[in-house]
Amino acid sequence: MLRRFALTLATCAALTAPAAAQSDADFYKGKTMSVLIGFGPGGVNDVWSRLLARHMPRFMPHEPTMVAQNMPGAGTLKLANHLATSAPKDGTVFGLISRGIPLEPLLGGQNVQLDPQKMNWIGSPDKDTTVCATRKDAKVQKLTDLRSMELAVGATGSGADSAIYPEFLAEFLGLKFKTIKGYPGSNEIVMAMERNEVQGICIAFSSIARTRLYTDGEMNLLFQTGLEKDPSVPAGVPLTTDMTAGDTQNTEALRLFLARAALGRPFVAPPGVPEGRVKILRKAFDDTMADKAFIDEAIKLKLAVEPISGEQLAKIIAEIYKTPPQIVQRVTKILGNVSGPAQQ
Repeated sequence: MLRRFALTLATCAALTAPAAAQSDADFYKGKTMSVLIGFGPGGVNDVWSRLLARHMPRFMPHEPTMVAQNMPGAGTLKLANHLATSAPKDGTVFGLISRGIPLEPLLGGQNVQLDPQKMNWIGSPDKDTTVCATRKDAKVQKLTDLRSMELAVGATGSGADSAIYPEFLAEFLGLKFKTIKGYPGSNEIVMAMERNEVQGICIAFSSIARTRLYTDGEMNLLFQTGLEKDPSVPAGVPLTTDMTAGDTQNTEALRLFLARAALGRPFVAPPGVPEGRVKILRKAFDDTMADKAFIDEAIKLKLAVEPISGEQLAKIIAEIYKTPPQIVQRVTKILGNVSGPAQQ
C-alpha cells in the first residue's frame, strides 16, 4: 500500500514539473511584450533597447512580439518605480534603468519605491564606463584642474550619471563642478556643449565616442569612473580613485559610490514574475547576446557586446548591500549634502 502511494506521488511529480514548465513557455504564445526605456530617444541606451527588442523574440517561446517604448523621467527612477509597483508581473514587461538606481535605497535616495533585491534582473548587454569630458577649449583640461577651476557640466535629472557623478565628486573630493540640469538627454547636453552653453559632460564612454565633438578631436577626457581601467577608454585617462590613493577610508567610500559601474546597462523585470518566466527571459537574453546576427548589427551600430547575465547582476547587487554600515553612512551623508540621488 505504501509502495503504491509512493509510486503515485512520483508519477504525479513527474507529470506536474514538465506541465508547469510547458505552461510558462505556452504563456508567451500570441503575446505582445514591452521593453521600456528609462531614457529619451536617440541615445545609446535607446539604441541598445531597440536592438534587443528586434532580436530577443527569436529566442523566446513562440516568438512573441516585442515593442520598445521610451519612458524617461527622474534619471530613470520613474520607470524603476513603475516596474516595481504598477507594471504587469507576468513576464511581459521589462525595462532598462540607470545603473545607479539599484543603489538608491541603500544610499538614501528619495521617492524610491523599489527593493533591488526583489527585482528580477535580466542582464546587461555591455560593461560601459562613465567618463567626464570637456570641450578642447575649456579651461579645465585634466582631473587635477578641477581642484582650482570651475567646470559647468550639463545634466538630465538628479540620479542620472550626468548629474550624480559631478555632484558627488564635488562634495566628496572638492572638485569644482557646476551642474546645469534639465536637459532631456545626453544628445541635448552634447548640443549644449557645441553651443558652449556648458563645457563638460559625464556619461558612458560609448555615448561620448559616438559624438561629433569626440570623433572630430574637439573633446578631452578628464577621467573614468570605473573601479578599474576600461580597456576601451584611451590609455592615459586616469581613474577617479587615483585622487584618493593612500587614503583607505576615502577609497572605500568612493568605491561604494562607484560600484554602480559594475552593473553595466541593467535590464530588469518587476518583482513577483513567476520563476519559470524569469528563467525564460534570462535565457533568451543570454542567447541573444551570443547570437551572430545580433552581434553583427551591434558592431554596425558601433556597440560592443560585453554581456553581464541576470544572475551576475543579482549577485553584484547582493554584495553591494553587504557593505559595512559605516561606509554606507558616510556615502549617504555625502549624497544628502548634494541635491539628492533620486529626486523627482
